Amino acid sequence: MSHVFSEETHRNLLSRIPHCTGREVSDWLRTVEEGPSLLRFEEKVSWLRSEHDLAYGHAKAIIHEYDLRRAARKLL
Repeated sequence: MSHVFSEETHRNLLSRIPHCTGREVSDWLRTVEEGPSLLRFEEKVSWLRSEHDLAYGHAKAIIHEYDLRRAARKLL
């Protein structure tokens, strides 16, 4: 299954996460960073969903954002 969002869809999902979850995106990114060392995208999404009761789209957007930011850090 593809985990690619359009940029607009990704940004829309991220903007709704604080309202829907009660936590800022930065808090979720920290949760992923401190969570288990899972390698595959879908494993990370499944972990967020099962441990934190997130909707699939929100979990997917958080992991996608986490991966984007991690890749950007590697380029610096």
